[in-house]
Parts: sequence; structure tokens; C-alpha cells
Amino acid sequence: EVQLVESGGGLVQAGGSLRLSCAFSGFIFDDYAIAWFRQAPGKEREWVSCVDSDGQRTYADSVKGRFTVSSDNVKKRAYLQMSSLKPEDTAVYYCASGYRRCIAPLWVGDFGSWGQGTQVTVPS
Repeated sequence: EVQLVESGGGLVQAGGSLRLSCAFSGFIFDDYAIAWFRQAPGKEREWVSCVDSDGQRTYADSVKGRFTVSSDNVKKRAYLQMSSLKPEDTAVYYCASGYRRCIAPLWVGDFGSWGQGTQVTVPS
């Protein structure tokens, strides 16, 4: 059974940094990609970033240059390092896994397994 558990969310001032973690199990990362999505109140869930077993990393334009995605296959974790945070980054952040490569753009329907989400709040 595939399981994904996010952690690391919280409240951070604008311009600050935060690192999200996604603990995964139930699949071999060699065949999978892990993506990060976010959903702000009243908005649709949107893709943020992706890392796959080929080492490919892709980002949405809104976070490019500020966020960095990575993975650690030994620890079975993926990370999203977020810097220069803005109020518009406020959302629930989800990690998701799928049998695919990180070819942007990516959509909710591209991933079959999801974590429960972690809240990130950047006050204005």
C-alpha cells in the first residue's frame, strides 16, 4: 500500500523559509515520481514541483527560483525547500506519487496517491 505523509508546515513571515518533508512507502522510487501540489482556500489544487528517479526536477513558474525539490531514496523522503515565501504561497501543501516522469506541466489526475497535506501560512 502506498503511503505518503507530509510534515514541516507552519507559519512563517514573508521572505522567510520553510522545508516540507514527505515520507513515502509502499513503492520503489526508481519507477516513480513525487510531486508537490498546493491548494489555497477557494482555489483549485495546483501543481508546484516534481522530482523523479531520473533526477529530473520541474517547477511551476510561480515558484521557480524560490523553491527546491529533492529526494532521499535511503530515507524514503522527498523535500520541498521553500525560500523567499510570499503571502500568496499560503496553502495546504500535498505530496503525491505516480508512475511517471516529471514532465511539466503536471496535473492532479497524473498522480494516484496523496498525502493528507500540511498547512503553510505566510501572513501579509
